[in-house]
Amino acid sequence: MLTKLIGNVRATIRALILVLTLISFMLSYVISLLFRKRTKATDFALRRSWVRLASNVLGIQFEVSGEPYDQAALYVSNHRSFSDPLISTMFIDTYVIAKAEVAGYPLINKGAEMTGVLYVKREDKNSRSAARQALVDTILAGNNVMVYPEGTVSKNKEVIPYKHGTFKEAGIHNIPVVPIAIEYKDEVDLWPQGSFVKQFYRQFKKGNTYVKMTIGPVFQNSDGAALRTEVEAWTNKELARLQEAWSNVFP
Repeated sequence: MLTKLIGNVRATIRALILVLTLISFMLSYVISLLFRKRTKATDFALRRSWVRLASNVLGIQFEVSGEPYDQAALYVSNHRSFSDPLISTMFIDTYVIAKAEVAGYPLINKGAEMTGVLYVKREDKNSRSAARQALVDTILAGNNVMVYPEGTVSKNKEVIPYKHGTFKEAGIHNIPVVPIAIEYKDEVDLWPQGSFVKQFYRQFKKGNTYVKMTIGPVFQNSDGAALRTEVEAWTNKELARLQEAWSNVFP
């Protein structure tokens, strides 16, 4: 009982710190724009600063291997938890395609909008089509975009088969695709869907969260179906490597 209470107090303190620092960062940034021009570089710098702080506050300990591609690319990642972007956006300056529900998260939605997010309604065909077009336009304009092509969070050992739409567009437009594999050590870090607040307390009431992430090699293929197969195969192989002799979820 005492351990649970201490955990809940820890998570509450962490949440308060995140809220206060996010407000502070956004206000400071808005004020700074009175004296300098806003650019995507300043937006991404703001995000990197805050996600580094947030990761420290939340006790996220991570190991990252691989390097971002040196040109605009489509980054595709498996999806374990809402905290996935905290790790990836520390290392990759990228617009993130997120489900429309994120727009309803107080403060987080504003921070995301200020620093690069493309929303999509998964159940809306027109929204998905518009998001794919925005993805292509954004990359061809020289910017990175990140997607989670499983379409939801997953607790499976391997990825849920990736949705084909983004790979079809990448093939048509000759867009480089860089896969990301991300894995957590403990089962409580995996989000089984449901309440954001419930998962926050579930995940961050403990002392530390341990994460491994690999940024993979570049894949290009004019055949979108083949491209998806290649990227899925690399991701599953890398997830198995990350899980081996480390994961408590997939021992």
